[in-house]
Amino acid sequence: MPAITDEQFEQIKEIVCEILELEEDEVTETSLFREDHGADSLRAIEILASLEKEFKITIDQAELSRMVNLKGVAEVVGESMDAK
Repeated sequence: MPAITDEQFEQIKEIVCEILELEEDEVTETSLFREDHGADSLRAIEILASLEKEFKITIDQAELSRMVNLKGVAEVVGESMDAK
């Protein structure tokens, strides 16, 4: 997994929780956004757009298939930051 800092991981988690309207303790690294938290594809796109804005990166929409939980989102963000 590309290296992201603990601070960046916390920022990612805050963004995800805000968009999914969840408390931070409800979301784990591996809890699935759609299956465990009822997120739809529109929420996934909102998460992607917010991450791009926050970290000033570009994420290919094809990566949405990997962004199913916090761990996947962190990996995609890390890779996108490395590619900058």
